[in-house]
Amino acid sequence: MKTVDLIRRNPLNLFFLAVPLAIFAGILDWGPLWVFLFSALAIIPMAGYIGEATEALAAYTGPSLGGLLNATLGNAAELIITITAIRQGLLELVKASITGSILGNILLVLGTAMVFGGLRNGLQTFNQRRVGNNAILLMLAVIALVVPSALSSAIGPQESPKVETLTLGVAAIMIFLYAIGLLFSYRVQGGPLPADPTFEKQKSRKTTHSKTDDLHPGWSLRTALIVLAVATVGVAYFSELLVGAVEPVVKNLGVSEFFLGIILIPIVGNVAEHLVAVKLAIQNKMELSVEIAISSSLQIALFVAPVLVFVSLFLGHPLLLIFNQFELLALIVGVLIAALVSADGESNWLEGAELLAVYLILALAFFLLPV
Repeated sequence: MKTVDLIRRNPLNLFFLAVPLAIFAGILDWGPLWVFLFSALAIIPMAGYIGEATEALAAYTGPSLGGLLNATLGNAAELIITITAIRQGLLELVKASITGSILGNILLVLGTAMVFGGLRNGLQTFNQRRVGNNAILLMLAVIALVVPSALSSAIGPQESPKVETLTLGVAAIMIFLYAIGLLFSYRVQGGPLPADPTFEKQKSRKTTHSKTDDLHPGWSLRTALIVLAVATVGVAYFSELLVGAVEPVVKNLGVSEFFLGIILIPIVGNVAEHLVAVKLAIQNKMELSVEIAISSSLQIALFVAPVLVFVSLFLGHPLLLIFNQFELLALIVGVLIAALVSADGESNWLEGAELLAVYLILALAFFLLPV
C-alpha cells in the first residue's frame, strides 16, 4: 500500500516519520530534548497499531474472549511506558501518569467528544443507567486511591511493612472489583465496563467507513499477531528512550516531572483511542463514545494501577498507592464534574466545553507547579 494511502487511511501513520528520527537521535546523541520529542511521537502510531491488532484478534476469538483481550491490552502502551519508568525508579512519574490518564479520558476526551458531537448533531443522548454504574465505579476507584494516601502517615512511614500491606491489599481489592465489573457486564446488558467494546467499535466502523478507511481490512490471525508483536516491541524500545530522557528534559526546560507525567505521557499512549471516541461522537454515536472514554478511565484506575503495584515488587522499586494532594484533588474534582455532566444521559457542546475548561485549568496549575 502506498504511503499516501496509509496516511489517508489513518492520519496517525504520519507519525511513523518520527521512528527513524528517534532512533538516530538516540544513537547519534542529538540531545535529550530531541530524543524525548521524537520518541514520544514515534510511540503514537505504535500504540495505535497495538489497539488495531487487539481488535483484529478479538474478531477471531469471539465476544467473551475478545472482550477480555480488549480489557487486558486496551492500555498496553501505557503499561509498557509506566513499567519502563518503574524500572528506572521514576515512581512519581508513574503515579502522575495514572492520574493524568484518568483525567484525560473523563475531561479531555469526553469534553472534546461532547463539543464536536454537539456542534455537529445538537443534543445527544446515551445510556443513563450505564453511565451511572460507571460513575459509581469511578468514585469507588478514587476512594480506593484516597484511603491509602490519607491514612498511610497515621499507619507508619512509607517504607514500613504495614503501609506496603495496605497498598497491596487495596490493589488486590481494586483488581477484584474490576473483575466482577466485567463479569456483571457479561451477564447484564447496560452494565459497567462493557464486556465487548471491540465488537461495537468494529460494527460502527463497518457501517460508517468505506473500505479505504477501515482500520484493519482483511487482517489474518497471523498478521494481527505479527503487528501486535512488532508494535509492542516498538513501544518498549521508544519507551526506554522516552523515559531515559525525562530527567535531563526536566532539568533543561524547567518543567516538572509531574507535569510530563500527568499531561504528556497519557496523551502519547492513548491518542489513537481518543480520536476514535471523538469520531464516534461526530457520527452521533455518543453512547459508544462515552463508553470508550469512561471505560478507559476505569481500566486505568481499577486494572492498570493495581497491576503496576504488583509488577513493581518484581522490579525492585515498590510502587505505593500514595498520591499527593494535587493528584487527589484533581481526581476528586474530575470525577465529580464528569458524573454531574453525564448524569442526565444527555450531552451538548456547552457541557463538553465545561469539561475542557476544568482540564485546562488543572493543566495550567500543574504546569506552574515548581520543579
